[in-house]
Amino acid sequence: MRHISVTLLLLVLSLPCRAAVYYITVAGLGGEPDYEQRFTADAKNIDKVYRGSAAAHVITLSGADATKAKLTAALNETAREAKPEDDLVLVLIGHGSFDGEEYKFNLVGPDISATELASALDKIAARRQLVVNTTSASGGSLLALQRTGRAVITATKTGTEKNATVFARYWLQALQDPACDTDKSGAISALEAFTYADRKTAEFYSSQKRLATEHAVFEDMGKGEAVRTITQSSREGSLLGSFTVLRMDGGNAAVVNDPAHQTLLAKKEELERKVDQLKYEKAVMEPGEYKQALTATLLELAKVQQELEK
Repeated sequence: MRHISVTLLLLVLSLPCRAAVYYITVAGLGGEPDYEQRFTADAKNIDKVYRGSAAAHVITLSGADATKAKLTAALNETAREAKPEDDLVLVLIGHGSFDGEEYKFNLVGPDISATELASALDKIAARRQLVVNTTSASGGSLLALQRTGRAVITATKTGTEKNATVFARYWLQALQDPACDTDKSGAISALEAFTYADRKTAEFYSSQKRLATEHAVFEDMGKGEAVRTITQSSREGSLLGSFTVLRMDGGNAAVVNDPAHQTLLAKKEELERKVDQLKYEKAVMEPGEYKQALTATLLELAKVQQELEK
């Protein structure tokens, strides 16, 4: 019996463990109170979803912590810990800039360039990496970030799409909506999340009767042009399709499937759309009327966010 017990123990110890996932989320400089509130809220909600996932290492930076020094430290810490069989997910939320040559992610204090981000990511041993850059002008970061084994998603197709984006909102929503798991596998792939967020972004502009100022793209071969959809002639999407961004188990499954939580998410989206509509109509509104309406909506949005964080 002792021999059998030892054999069983050795068998269990020899079974492969699920690889760890390193999640780094950064909500950059808002510039305006409504953007600051929105970016921070999105980062907090993503953090909450990630922490419900097994084998997850989560670092989230927002507000005063969203600095180049702290982001660099987080990437260096991950470089020390991550193993080749682990996965890495980096999500950038906020504003970006592109001068025709270099993309920069706007942070508190000095900004960080796409070249600097790529250099830090290259030091991380994880063979499978995903960068989700949801900022304005994010398309300008793609060339610098490209590398074999790294999938890159950007909210804009070029660095010249410089308006504030809504893609981050729907990337977060993809992680919280059971409908995003289209193949019913119990996990959300990066491709499923991209498809969901891209569709919801298009619906946003359509519902607002506005010309879309952002067009999300992805590239996961490490070379070539980014695409919006998978075609028979392109191998793009193979890494995204196999890259799990969230397993629907543990704490996150309970949150995602909670009807009350889904109701709050719908209310949050409604209020965020109202904020966007107010900003769009600002030019034709009286300054006092605009400020009063915006303040009231932001206060209501803050209350919904507090409920989501409970």
